[in-house]
Amino acid sequence: MELASSSTRGQMVSEGTRKNGTLICVPIMGESIDRMKIDIHKAKASGADLVEIRLDSLKNFSHFEDLNSLIKERPLPAIFTYRPNWEGGKYDGDENKRLDALRLAIELGADYIDVELKVAHQFYDSIRGKELKKTKVIVSSHNYQCTPSAEDLANLVAEIQATGADIVKFATTALDITDVARIFQITAHSQVPIIALAMGDKGLISRVLCAKFGGYLTFGTLEAGLVSAPGQPTIKDLLHLYNFRQVGPDTKVLGIIGKPVSHSKSPKLFNEAFKSIGFDAVYVHLLVDDLANFLRTYSSTDFFGFSVTIPHKEAALKCCDEVDPVAKSIGAVNCIVKSSTDGKLIGYNTDYVGAISCIEDGLRGKDYSKTAASPLAGRLFVVIGAGGAGKALAYGAKEKGARVVIANRTYDRARELADMIGGEAVALADLDNYHPEDGMILANTTSIGMQPKVDETPISKHALKYYSLVFDAVYTPKMTRLLTEAEESGASIVTGLEMFLGQAYEQYEKFSGLPAPKELFRKILADH
Repeated sequence: MELASSSTRGQMVSEGTRKNGTLICVPIMGESIDRMKIDIHKAKASGADLVEIRLDSLKNFSHFEDLNSLIKERPLPAIFTYRPNWEGGKYDGDENKRLDALRLAIELGADYIDVELKVAHQFYDSIRGKELKKTKVIVSSHNYQCTPSAEDLANLVAEIQATGADIVKFATTALDITDVARIFQITAHSQVPIIALAMGDKGLISRVLCAKFGGYLTFGTLEAGLVSAPGQPTIKDLLHLYNFRQVGPDTKVLGIIGKPVSHSKSPKLFNEAFKSIGFDAVYVHLLVDDLANFLRTYSSTDFFGFSVTIPHKEAALKCCDEVDPVAKSIGAVNCIVKSSTDGKLIGYNTDYVGAISCIEDGLRGKDYSKTAASPLAGRLFVVIGAGGAGKALAYGAKEKGARVVIANRTYDRARELADMIGGEAVALADLDNYHPEDGMILANTTSIGMQPKVDETPISKHALKYYSLVFDAVYTPKMTRLLTEAEESGASIVTGLEMFLGQAYEQYEKFSGLPAPKELFRKILADH
């Protein structure tokens, strides 16, 4: 995907500078006029530029009285939308009455009205010759099934323009995150004001990066879940998680690639750190099904670097043009940086340092001085999981002189990794009865116990008494059932947050070329 891009690694911007003209619009969906008025004031207090008043959400709607009141008393510019159920809205009454309300909104001085493409010609015919005063007409089209081809989207935009629309709007459904690239292409090359968004979790980046590519507005909700279309973020997240106002044409895009990925705290960590030093980049959640397809699609230098999490770490190894020797030895990549000179993808593994160093610190805190050789030397180190993170832990422990045992649901995968690093293998089901010695170290690298399945644990409590230290790579929640039961059994524990921080420090340095602000990272995580 080729879009306008800047060749530099990143530019410094002063905090507080608004770098785009893209507006943030809060949908207002109260069931009464009074509720709507309260929410409009909340939207203003939250930092919204305008609101979309969804007339179809009202239980009782007195056209003249309610429109006149909303227009006269509005503290922010407002879009009036009266969405019929055939276009995803709630209105299922008489079509003429619906269009009458929109015409009345124009007469009363509405800032914007939204009219569906299917009835746009009919609507324009009905107001021909009438003065629109200051009202801008948005003509919209919604596709709840898919995102059409770039050619079909271009034709759709032309069709909307042909109605006489002041602002073109289309929303599609992202079945894959690569669908959004076609929307960015249309937005970046549009000669008219355009609102172009992809609905659903895989379309989230369309709602954040429209600021980079020149979209007219994006939608941010007052509260999580109060959405007018699937996948809308909150206005709080737009402004304070993604630093929306500071996203501009030259802003570099980074992100966390995973499935699932919405739980990741990486965007909070990196975006706050970038903002604190004025580094012109935004870090987003990337829900990816096919990694190779994603990297091919977002090949422009705008998309500059990626963290990689479950289940893509091993696939990432094959997708990179160059791989760091340690990552190659481990057989997994969790950090990809795109070369600013030739666009090559360079793969690294920062899980290795992050996890092993925090486990060593956990052991030293109990039994060892800081100056001693690695406290892992000679210890029996049991790794649960044979995926990317499991490989990193197994490799790291072996490098430090530990005797490594791999436990995995699929024994053959455990055996394969054990053979690769020179260790033993056991089936996960047999781990409860595996205790050749006391004082072992346990490291869970699977997603067992991650939200929402917080009641799960990879090993029964009675088996934990044989371990002196237990580490869990899961960090949502911070205290997993495994760690809680390990602590109750007398073991030292190391949380996934420690590994998360350790690997993030290295990634930050690779992304920015600057030393990681370690104290700031810890403060951000403590605050959130």
